[in-house]
Amino acid sequence: MKKLWIGMLAACLSLPVVALAQDPGHQGGGMGQENSASHKKASVKGTISEDGKSIVSDTDGKSWTIANPDAVKGHEGHHVQIMGTEDASTGQIEVASVKMLKAEKGSMKNNTPQ
Repeated sequence: MKKLWIGMLAACLSLPVVALAQDPGHQGGGMGQENSASHKKASVKGTISEDGKSIVSDTDGKSWTIANPDAVKGHEGHHVQIMGTEDASTGQIEVASVKMLKAEKGSMKNNTPQ
């Protein structure tokens, strides 16, 4: 009976720890909150540099540094759409996903004989 009470007490004391670990608002070890104004979800269409460390946006020509270049490995020099989290204050984007884009209509040469 004593072992049962000790086991139940241990389970009850561990539940708040498990619940706190699953709380998405409690990221970063409690050492302060991220500035949500500078970190926001983003979608950037552009061309990845040959070294895979940056992308140049199609819309405004802005160059973004890729925070996790391993996420775009194999897409160097390609025209892509990146979904991720941007930090405007540092000019970095953390890539969550990469999608290859088709070339623009005007950029492809017409190889059919006239």
